[in-house]
Amino acid sequence: MKRLIPLAGLMLALGGCGAREGLAPPPGQALPIAPYGATATPTPQDLLKPPMQTRPARSDDLIESVDRRRSDQFDLPPPN
Repeated sequence: MKRLIPLAGLMLALGGCGAREGLAPPPGQALPIAPYGATATPTPQDLLKPPMQTRPARSDDLIESVDRRRSDQFDLPPPN
């Protein structure tokens, strides 16, 4: 029981870490410089948006042809 009290306190403390606020650079610091070739410095929301290369399209390709498997000489029943 004595171990559960600190554990419950830790869980309550960590529960407050999930607060969502608007992103902004720390006070006194600016956003990173614009990437090479970019016309403007990206906003925090632009920096969090994953590029399309990191989000590949889903492929649900069905098997178009059904070929029979050739026999496997090592596919033996288990020994008794």
